[in-house]
Amino acid sequence: MSELDNPTLLLVDDDETFLSVLSRAMQKRGFSVQCASSAADAVHIAEHNSPEYAVVDLKMPGESGLFLVKKLKEIDDATRIVVLTGYASIATAVEAIKLGAIHYLAKPAKADEIAAALQKIEGDPSASVNANPMSVDRLEWEHIQSVLTEHDGNISATARSLNMHRRTLQRKLSKKPARK
Repeated sequence: MSELDNPTLLLVDDDETFLSVLSRAMQKRGFSVQCASSAADAVHIAEHNSPEYAVVDLKMPGESGLFLVKKLKEIDDATRIVVLTGYASIATAVEAIKLGAIHYLAKPAKADEIAAALQKIEGDPSASVNANPMSVDRLEWEHIQSVLTEHDGNISATARSLNMHRRTLQRKLSKKPARK
């Protein structure tokens, strides 16, 4: 099998080191890899050579990974997309799936986990349900993320909707999500 026969994979992440390491790991797993460090670069690549698979970081400068999922599906509805993020939340996971992603993984994810997610055809009904409920802080984080998504990332509109001072919301958003 020549390299031209390998499935094409577009990796999109603003972390150049992570992108380089993941690119090498996915090439070892048989993918023909192209990399982009922004949504704009990824759209340009996909318009010229639509990938079979894509791994998209959620949070990047400029347009978000959610915007990119939508654009990649518009370019080629058959592209199988996995969203990868260090800022996992239920709201963004739901939005990513609604927009056409096939899976959503929290960083750090291993190359084998990413490769397996790209191959998933359907959900796993035997997946375990977490017996430990989320902490109050984590629930607050999830709710803020959900309202922020409803307002297309507009912090002022989100603060008004939550009846919260804008600076307070910005402080909460600048913190890492609370542990589950």
